[in-house]
Amino acid sequence: MIDALRHFLLIVEHGTYTAAARHAHVSQPALTASIRRLEAQFAARLLDRGRLGASLSEAGKALLPHARAAVVAVSDGRRVVEALGRLDAGLVRIGGGQTACTYLLPPILSAFRRKFPGVALRLREMPEELAVDAFEAGELDMVVAGGTRGERFRDEQIVLVAAPGIDARTLPFIAFAPGSAVRTVMDRHFAGVPIGMELSSISTVKGSVRAGLGVALVSRTAVATDLELGRLIELKDPRTPLARPLRLLHRGVDRLSAAARVLREMLLAAAPARAKAAPRQGGGRASPRSRRA
Repeated sequence: MIDALRHFLLIVEHGTYTAAARHAHVSQPALTASIRRLEAQFAARLLDRGRLGASLSEAGKALLPHARAAVVAVSDGRRVVEALGRLDAGLVRIGGGQTACTYLLPPILSAFRRKFPGVALRLREMPEELAVDAFEAGELDMVVAGGTRGERFRDEQIVLVAAPGIDARTLPFIAFAPGSAVRTVMDRHFAGVPIGMELSSISTVKGSVRAGLGVALVSRTAVATDLELGRLIELKDPRTPLARPLRLLHRGVDRLSAAARVLREMLLAAAPARAKAAPRQGGGRASPRSRRA
């Protein structure tokens, strides 16, 4: 049945039997026969075929999430069995947002690679919501993301920063692109502030703030060195710092390969479950947004 479920998912993904058969590397008649057997097992029509392609029936819509979960579970099981007890081979796939992939994960992944050079690591940086989607689709073994699911990884703080020696009251906000995790926090707690730029990377946000083009909300981890060296200052605002808990999402320790289990242990050991609140940096002017609030 699992092959038939894969064929069902390919049709849903690609829209036609022809495209699905091509991606499944089977003939179209063989794929059609596979779907008919699946429909016979469920005693229901799962797909409606029309001139423009195939669409889900009501029964197909009900089956879809369970089919995805079943295919992912079988794939995970095969990988775990193949890598059972092995730390000299295999692949661990992990993803997350910019802060995790730029600052939090690389030192731990580097230490893991030194200990287990035979294990391949695949790190994918993307908006956290998309990373969770990739995880649900079986494309990632673990994800670092905000939310309530998964194991507590660490507490991040979002702080308001500016260049030193300027009047921050005259500056607009430099924001991350809509859909990013920090932008979501900004829209919730700083709704209506003037936005002068929308940028897609932490480095360009920090560079623009250091150049005096605006103020920005950024993870404290991402600006720790800049604050220490005086290239940026933390502005005092009654709304900041904003707590942002990060969690490590996976499908269960028993479903992780041996290598992924070890990496999970290293991640949780390296990052405190509850980061201590860092003191605000001195020297910053009160934010214009706090005076107007």
